[in-house]
Amino acid sequence: MLQMIYFDHSATSPIYPEVLNTYVQTSQRIMGNPSSLHELGNQANRLLQQARKQIADLLSVTPGEIYFTSGGTEGNNWVMKGTAIEKRQFGKHLILSSIEHPSVRETAKQLETLGFEVSFAPVTNQGFVDVQALGQLIKKETILVSVMAVNNEIGAIQPIQEISQLLENYPKIHFHVDSVQAIGHVAQDRWLTSRVDFATFSAHKFHGPRGVGFIYWRQGRKLAPLLTGGGQENNERSSTENIAGIVAMARSLRIVFEKNLAMPTHVLQLRKYLYDALSQYKKVTLFSQETAFSSHILCFGLKGIRGEVLVHALEQKQIFLSTTSACSSRKQPKYSTLSQMGIPSVSATTAVRISLDQSNTIAEVEQFLIVFHHLYQKFDKIS
Repeated sequence: MLQMIYFDHSATSPIYPEVLNTYVQTSQRIMGNPSSLHELGNQANRLLQQARKQIADLLSVTPGEIYFTSGGTEGNNWVMKGTAIEKRQFGKHLILSSIEHPSVRETAKQLETLGFEVSFAPVTNQGFVDVQALGQLIKKETILVSVMAVNNEIGAIQPIQEISQLLENYPKIHFHVDSVQAIGHVAQDRWLTSRVDFATFSAHKFHGPRGVGFIYWRQGRKLAPLLTGGGQENNERSSTENIAGIVAMARSLRIVFEKNLAMPTHVLQLRKYLYDALSQYKKVTLFSQETAFSSHILCFGLKGIRGEVLVHALEQKQIFLSTTSACSSRKQPKYSTLSQMGIPSVSATTAVRISLDQSNTIAEVEQFLIVFHHLYQKFDKIS
C-alpha cells in the first residue's frame, strides 16, 4: 500500500497528537464556564488567561492585545466590519490588495452594499502589492488598509514593512494584516511591525484544532464588537470561550516555534529541491518564484493540463495537494491571484499548489518527483 504524502498544509494542517491530547484532557477536566464566579469557573478562567499570555509571549506582545475568535474568517470579518462601524463618522473608504483572501474580499463587498467605498491596490506580475499605487489610493476618507502577509495561492511575501512606512504618515488609518499563512513560516518582523494595528490567525493552519483562532489588536486602537451579549473578551467578543480549543491552540503554536528553532531551514530546503527539479521540465510553469516567497508554498502548472486533473491524478498515488486556494478552488473566482498578476486564464487554470511543513521529508519530495515524472510522460503523450 502506498504511504500517504500530504502536501496541502496551507489548506489545513493535521493536529499534533500532543495538541489533541491537550484538547481532550482539557475538555474532560475543565468543566466550568470561565465567566462563572465559583471555583470551577475560576479554574477555567486561569487556563484561558494562561493561554492568552503564552500566545502573547510567543509574539512578543502583551496579553491584553490578544483576543480569541473562531478562526481567520471571523477575525478578518471582525477587523473590517468593526473598523467600518467604529470609524464610519470619519470616513467610509477602505483599501485592499487585489489578491486578498475571500474572507476579506467578500466582507468588503458586503460593506459596499452598506455605503462604503472599496479600492483595490494592484499587484505586480510576480504577485507583490504595488506600494506606490496603494499610496495613491489613500484619501481623507480612508479608514482601513488591509493586506495579507503571505499570499495563500503562490506564497508571495507582501511588502508589509514598506506599507507600514507609508502608513506612518497616516496614523489614523487602521492597518490590518491577514497573517494566517505567515505565522510559523516567515520571520515575524516582516509582517508584524509596530505600525500593524490588527493581525488575524487561525489555529488549524499551525497544527491546532479547527474552529479557533485569535487576533492581535494593538493597544490604543478601537474596534466595534460584532458579537454582543455576555461581555466576554473584555466586552469585545461575546460568546463563551472555547477553553479546550484555546489551550490546545497555545500549545500547538509553541510547538511550531520550537520546531522552527530546531530545524530553521528544513522547509526551505524541501522547497528548493522541488523548485530546482520542476524547473527542468519544459512544460512546467512555476508561478511561485525562488526568492521573496514563503518557504512553504510552491505554485506551478503543467501546460495543457487543468489543475484539478493533476490533483486527482496525484491523489490516485496518495499524494495530496490543491488547486491554489482550498477555500476557493471549487469556485475559480475572477479575483484569483494569478489573474490579478496578468496570467492568461489558459495558463492559470493549470495551477496547483504544494504547501509544505516541518513534518514533510526529503523522501516524500523524492517520491513525489518520481510520480510526477511518470505523470508528466503520460500527459505528454496524450497532448
